[in-house]
Amino acid sequence: MAEMLTKKDLAEKFAKDNGTSKKSAAEYIQYIFDAMAETLAEEGTVDIKGFGKFTISERAARTGINPSTKEQIQIPASKSIKFKPSKGLKDAVNE
Repeated sequence: MAEMLTKKDLAEKFAKDNGTSKKSAAEYIQYIFDAMAETLAEEGTVDIKGFGKFTISERAARTGINPSTKEQIQIPASKSIKFKPSKGLKDAVNE
């Protein structure tokens, strides 16, 4: 089974590798995630060289069908986050 990396695990690894406290490491990690979220909320792009690019995509309003009642419903417009991995990340995963 594949390993799962949590924010806590990431902070612990950062603290160990950089000789800082786990609390400080957790604050650094949270700062990075907050900065990324803020940029995306302002419809910006987060481009991390060697990892990938996060962008905002807009979905238009559309008509859908409720599968249980078969009646038409209006689905409102929305935004979603898209991620495009870098070539380096793709290559690392496919080794």
